[in-house]
Amino acid sequence: MSQTTAAAGPLESFAYDNRIVRNFIVATLVWGVVGMLVGVVIALQLAWPALNFEIPWLTYGRLRPLHTNAVIFAFAGNAIFAGIYYSSQRLLRARMICDKLSAIHFWGWQLIIVLAAITLPLGITTSKEYAELEWPIDILIAVVWLVFAANLFGTIFKRRERHLYVAIWFYIATVLAITMLHVVNSLALPVTLTQSYSLFAGAQDALVQWWYGHNAVAFFLTTPFLGLMYYFLPKAAERPVYSYRLSIVHFWSLVFLYIWAGPHHLLNSATPEWAQTLGVVFSVMLIAPSWGGLANGFLTLRGAWDKVRVDPVLKCFVAAIAFYGVATFEGCLLSLRSVNALAHNTEWTIGHVHGAALGWNGLLAFGMIYWLVPRMWRTPLWSVRLANVHVWIAVLGILLYLVAMWISGIMQGLMQLAFDDNGRLAYADWMEIIRATIPWYWVRAAGGALYLLGMVLCVINVWRTARAGTLLANEDAQATRFVPETTHLPAVQEAMAEPTMRARTSALHGLVERWPLALIVLSAIAMGIGGFFQIVPSLVQGALTPPIANVRPYTPLELTGRDLYIREGCSGCHTQLVRTLRAETERYQGEYTRMGEHIYDRPFLWGSKRTGPDLAREGLIRPGAAWHYSHFENPQALVAGSIMPSYVWLTRDEMDLSTVSRKLAVLAAPPLYTPYSATEIANAEAHARTQAALIAAELRQQPALANKADLERKEVIAVIAYLKRLGRDLHHPAPTTSASGR
Repeated sequence: MSQTTAAAGPLESFAYDNRIVRNFIVATLVWGVVGMLVGVVIALQLAWPALNFEIPWLTYGRLRPLHTNAVIFAFAGNAIFAGIYYSSQRLLRARMICDKLSAIHFWGWQLIIVLAAITLPLGITTSKEYAELEWPIDILIAVVWLVFAANLFGTIFKRRERHLYVAIWFYIATVLAITMLHVVNSLALPVTLTQSYSLFAGAQDALVQWWYGHNAVAFFLTTPFLGLMYYFLPKAAERPVYSYRLSIVHFWSLVFLYIWAGPHHLLNSATPEWAQTLGVVFSVMLIAPSWGGLANGFLTLRGAWDKVRVDPVLKCFVAAIAFYGVATFEGCLLSLRSVNALAHNTEWTIGHVHGAALGWNGLLAFGMIYWLVPRMWRTPLWSVRLANVHVWIAVLGILLYLVAMWISGIMQGLMQLAFDDNGRLAYADWMEIIRATIPWYWVRAAGGALYLLGMVLCVINVWRTARAGTLLANEDAQATRFVPETTHLPAVQEAMAEPTMRARTSALHGLVERWPLALIVLSAIAMGIGGFFQIVPSLVQGALTPPIANVRPYTPLELTGRDLYIREGCSGCHTQLVRTLRAETERYQGEYTRMGEHIYDRPFLWGSKRTGPDLAREGLIRPGAAWHYSHFENPQALVAGSIMPSYVWLTRDEMDLSTVSRKLAVLAAPPLYTPYSATEIANAEAHARTQAALIAAELRQQPALANKADLERKEVIAVIAYLKRLGRDLHHPAPTTSASGR
């Protein structure tokens, strides 16, 4: 094990690289404006669906993943890297190990964001929450992330500071966890350059995805920002961190517990009961380390509260920590089964996510930028007053957003679950729920617009500050070089000789801080345990679960329609999961969803939000093709007050069946093993044309479509075939038009 010691060598001169920090700050601000602007647009689209403009790449379904990726990976991601590159160099007393790696990391990350901004509006997506980018971009993400890891770990091992400060612990955990999460969740078999099928299916895919999805929040939007808090808050407050021991407990309990909590996104679902219970238990336990970090942050400000009143940097930090406390408490609350039954799939969940992203991540990033820019450009902030205005506008915008989502979410949950005195659903018509929600969509849009305005003010302030100063690109520094030790036994003996258990614990942890490899290995073990005991048993259980006799693979046409459904982002508004609640089985006229129903779903499409009703039983509720055709063409004409955008291009554009045989071949190959025969694969396009002709013949019974040319070739036919299939397997055998001929 390579280790460093306290023994000092000669004094060395070097320079910190501020240019890479500058680059990431600029990218943070640019992508922040883009991400927030798209967020305001899609918020307005929900309140006023005409803003979809009947343009495919501007619909809510395609823009929503662009917004989430821009805010999480472009805005928050660039802010993380700016803070890590600045703080790590100073905490380690070393320039980053390779300037070229820093440059590759920066430009590679921006390339990923640009590719996301191009592909997502084009409908090139996996549909997996926070992991929508297709396989070539996933590979690029892995490469760029490993470049970042090599740069950071290389700098850690060549450092001139013996102990690794608490912020470095959180950076290490971030690098390790995101590597593990991204690789496992992205496992897929490519079909074409723009499409792949997940290695996992159905309930197993759902468990893997929410193990990833929840922990992407944990280890991309929480642990690195906690590291930034531990560095920048004491710097801005000019106070030491309140408690070193509390930071130890905070770190290890958080990285161990967080990884287990993902299944709370799948309560009352077809996932194994033991996994759901694990998710609830560990989610509730998370309140302790989360609020431990909150307490450490707030108590660091003891004696500095007078400064908070006038300093926009500390205002940002205080507000960020407060929103972190609200979000962590809310996360534990939403993981309780009874609360989750009410809140899941409603706007409450949306409010929870945005409160954390805009409040915790956004405000902490703004505070860090306001602290960094004057120091790096060697000039006072252009306008402290404008920065204070920004903070208050941002906080007001977040509060408007949260209140709107809390009220509308609780209202939606109560209306979905309500029964009247006769034991029937009180709000059987879904449009009653939508009509009650629309006013709150306007309030949410107003809150988002305020936050965007604050973002623009920040850009102006930073730009004017930079113009008034000169960037200190290479900041001179000096530190002593370490000399390797020959043994670590004296240090261990010294630690064990401490007189009290608390002092001994701190001293022993001090040894771990001196040994980077030990810290890396122990962190990986702490996080890997939870992942292993969630994923592996669920995969084994899924493999051993007896199949449902009537469940068959999708026909070539249904599979094509499913891919088009994914392309349009329909799963962002419609779930395909009837939960084990009486209100849901009554509303959707069928049994709750079983694990075996989805064994051929790659990826799973259970969704996480119901702007429209659930579609898991759509083939039973609306078996006819005519309603679906009219609904795609003009939803407002068919359902008064609908906020669904028109998908009229589906009725114009011809479906592409050129790759359908290849799709079946990939699904049939190991390790997916979907039961398609060689004959079915070879004749896939012909079978699709046959089934399409039957649906077109049904549609031509409508006078308006009787003379519609080439109707059987339109994309809408494939989507209708898919929707007609949903829910029918449990009650009917597979259709005779399937590829198998059954």
